[in-house]
Amino acid sequence: MATSTALAPPAVDYPASDGQPMAETDHQRTPLTYAVERLRRHFSGRPDVYVSGNLFIYYEAGNPRAAVAPDVFVVIGADGRDRATYRLWEEPKAPDFVLEITSRSTRREDQVAKRDLYRRLGVKEYWQYDPAGDYLEPPLQGLELTGGEYERLPAHQPEGGALALWSAVLGLELRLSERGLRFHDPRTRRDLPDLAETDERWERAERGWRRAEQERRQAEQGRQQAESRLAREAAARQAAQARAAELEALLRRAGIDAPDAGILPPGA
Repeated sequence: MATSTALAPPAVDYPASDGQPMAETDHQRTPLTYAVERLRRHFSGRPDVYVSGNLFIYYEAGNPRAAVAPDVFVVIGADGRDRATYRLWEEPKAPDFVLEITSRSTRREDQVAKRDLYRRLGVKEYWQYDPAGDYLEPPLQGLELTGGEYERLPAHQPEGGALALWSAVLGLELRLSERGLRFHDPRTRRDLPDLAETDERWERAERGWRRAEQERRQAEQGRQQAESRLAREAAARQAAQARAAELEALLRRAGIDAPDAGILPPGA
């Protein structure tokens, strides 16, 4: 009896790169790098938070064309390990937070195609930042998925800041100031610093440590000098008392009574 063996379907390749170089301006690269690195550091104590950027998200099994690579995205509830790609059918959920660094050249894609895709994927918050001020006004905008549609998040002006919007997903504010985009932590009342600001803080901390160490050494030197002086004074008193006792003993042996008040000079 003849048997037939069914051929297994060919494995589907989900590449980690499209083979094209990523051309980015300084306006785009700086906030993108800041956002990914600062959010990774901020959530470093949360193994259930995954932060990445410019990574392919595949959203249809068997269809490698169904992919999108957000500039920045965060998934609350996904393993924080590194990945080559993010495949929705192998992961617990779609991103909760997406940030696109937008410009005039990507306007249509960011405003229409990606907005619709992220809505269909269930991305809770979709943010856009136009660092060059090409077209978006205000240049930082956030959308929240409500009832299956995106609605604008309200903005306010904090003291000393130009613009701020609250991200419920991140538990942080996104702020614009003269330094550009910053994430602000309301618990510490401080912005998440970029690399240059972190280096500056380390330098200030190191200068403070060196100053404190110098003051500690000076104080220790002063304490040692004071202890040495007290020790010399105590030794001198003991020597004077010993000499007085010796002289008193000599006087007694000679039959001469020592004065009642002793023979030590005043202040000895």
